[in-house]
Formats: sequence, C-alpha cells, structure tokens
Amino acid sequence: MKKLSVLLGLWSMLFIGLQSGCSWNQQTTPANPSSPVPSSVPSPEASPEPSPSPSAPVAEKDAIRARIDKMTLEEKIGQMIIAGVQGTSASSEDERMIKEQHVGGIIFYKNNLADPASVVRFANQLKQWNESHSVPLLLSVDQEGGRVSRLPGLDLLPTAQEIGQWNSREAAGEIGAILGEEVKAMGLNMNFAPVLDINNNPKNPVIGDRSFGSTAEIVSSMGIEAMKQMELTGVIPVVKHFPGHGDTETDSHLDLPVIHKSEKDLTELEWKPFVKAIEEGTDAIMVAHILFPQIDEQYPSSLSPAVVTGQLRDKLGFEGVILTDDLTMGAIVNRYGIGEASVLSVQAGTDILLIAHEYSNVDEVTAALKQSVADGTLSEERIDESVRRILQLKTKFNLEDKPLDPPDLTLLNERIRKAIDTYKLK
Repeated sequence: MKKLSVLLGLWSMLFIGLQSGCSWNQQTTPANPSSPVPSSVPSPEASPEPSPSPSAPVAEKDAIRARIDKMTLEEKIGQMIIAGVQGTSASSEDERMIKEQHVGGIIFYKNNLADPASVVRFANQLKQWNESHSVPLLLSVDQEGGRVSRLPGLDLLPTAQEIGQWNSREAAGEIGAILGEEVKAMGLNMNFAPVLDINNNPKNPVIGDRSFGSTAEIVSSMGIEAMKQMELTGVIPVVKHFPGHGDTETDSHLDLPVIHKSEKDLTELEWKPFVKAIEEGTDAIMVAHILFPQIDEQYPSSLSPAVVTGQLRDKLGFEGVILTDDLTMGAIVNRYGIGEASVLSVQAGTDILLIAHEYSNVDEVTAALKQSVADGTLSEERIDESVRRILQLKTKFNLEDKPLDPPDLTLLNERIRKAIDTYKLK
C-alpha cells in the first residue's frame, strides 16, 4: 500500500507540474553513475511493482494534452527532431538548435565523444540550455556492443552475433543491462539498440555480426531479453531496423537497398522479432531506408505510408514512438531533399526524424515542416499525434535535464569483464 501511495503521488505531481508549465517530473530520483551497478540480471521471480490506479494514466494523458495545447507549432516540430552535433563540446549552433528551434533530442556519434568527462560536460551543457523548456531532451547514441560502440572509456562488449552463439537469455539480458548502464553513466537516456534484424544474407555489408543470428527464434529470444533489461536501467531502447535490414546487399548509408519480398514473406521471417518486441511492450522502433517494391513501389520504408502506418501501426498494432534511421544517409539524400523527405516521412506516420551531421539540415527540415502545415500538406493535428507519443515516452521514463558528475567507470568495466568471462565459459 505504501508503494501504491507513492506511485499515485508521483502521478499527481506530474499532472500538476505539466498543467502549470513547471519543470518536468520534479519527483524523479536522478541516476547516479558512480553508484555500484548490480552484477546480474534482476531475478524474474522478483515481486512486480503494484500498478497505479486506472485514473493515473487518464491524469497523465490529460496533463500531456494540456502541455501540447500550450506549445507553439515551432516547439511541437522541434520535439519531432533528434539532431546531430559537431565537435566534442557544445557550441553556439547547439545552443541555437535547443533555444530557438526547440529540438527535442540530440544524437552523439563517435567523433563527438572524446572521453567520459567531456561527454558528460557536453550533455550537461545541452541540458542547461534546455532548462527554459518544460520538456527534457532525448540524448541518444548507438551503443550496440561490438563494432558499433561509440562511448569512450569502456571495455568492449561482445557482438550480438557472439551473444547469439552463446544462446543464453541470461547473457543477453546482462549485456543489455550493461549497455543501459553505459549510456546512463554518460548522462544520456536513449540507445539505438538492440538490433532485431535477422542476418539471413551473407552478402549483407552493414548488419552481419550486429545481428544475434540467422533465425527469428534466436534473434527474438536474445534481442528481447537485451531490450527488457536495458529498459530496467532507465534508458530507452530503440529496436531496429524495421521492416528488417538483414537480407540486404547494399549499405543504406551509401545507397538505397531493395528487397524483393512480399508481406507474407516478411511475416514469416523478418517481422517475427519486431512482433515479439511489440508484444513485450517496446516503446520505440526505428524504421530503415529500404525499398520493398512488392509493398510500395515508390517510397523507401521510412517514407512509406504502406510500411509505417499500414504495416507497423495497423497490422502489427504498434502504438509507441516510430523513429527514422538517419535521413542524411545516401539511401535518402541521393533521391530526395532532406526537407522533402522529412515531410514525406511524417505523412507516412513517423514521429521522430533523425537528422545527423550538418546544422543546415535541421534548418531545412524545420522550415519544410512549418511550411507543410502552413500550406495544408500536414495538419497540426497530425503533428500533435506524434508529439503526444513523444511526451508519453519521456514521461514514462521520467526524463529530466539534471546535470551529472563525470563517471567513475571502474565498477562498470569490472562488470563487463566478469560478464564476458562468465558467459564465454558456459
């Protein structure tokens, strides 16, 4: 009963804070990256937390609706953008994106991440600039383990392929939890992982050992456990790359892959891990840039209403946040202007546009989305739909723009070494 009272109190504070325009989730306890982290996956037999009363979600929705009603169009559009940054420290351009363009999130690449202390300083400065807004930032990174490991100062985790070969859900869960702790230690809160692509094409130049394996069963089992344990750290996992990037022979960073499969084919293989993720409550899914001519002859999956709305929303029933892969990748910019692509993607049903690298890209996307609302190509109600999902996600994970101290990674690196030694021997 005590826990239930606390939960109800938290929902009440959230409702009041959002209604009055005060700071976001004031009751959240910040993560302490220097605290010891658990050395094993939480026991599945642990008693579940009591659910809040049925009125709590209603209060949350009302509060989010009230928050959206107070937002300008520019603020709403900003929430739909995760933008890239330049350099290893915060710049005046970053300040402009946050204060003037109201971007809702930032993505960090390896060239932005010099050392743990500078990463935390970078994130802290972005959070400080965002203090005048009532909605916290999504601070994201690709931290998959193996060759896609962006964060500095950490021992290298095994590839997803190695974890799949171990064929241990316990191992997958422990690695997922460690990935979450790594991201959280740097002051970030969203991880573009795990990969749920099935590695069923040996000529694939971009997935390979990033996949847990060549069967839907192993990818689903390992990937979903990694996702669930990462989520328990308070970091948002984004599963990827729907509808499935495993059977490509072209790197979408360079050009547009084409997969000649029907919806029936995808249902029988590529979709299975994503279906399982949705059943297990995944909150965010990244959509790839791939052409599936048997489904949509004209548009890549990230710009396709048939894929994003017809398949992911309607057929698979996903109600969470849909993100694009980076819209500056060759698969898109070789064929579309980035402003045009952003409008098409929102029309297709995506919620967050990933816009990396040049600041001018964010300028172009922001202008294109504003113009599309002005000329009726997009309705403001359509924008509101995405913003509602984004705010629900940020609320669920109790995000806040509170600065952190630079982390001591000693215990986390010890945990990494212990996990590798333990599961390699099994």
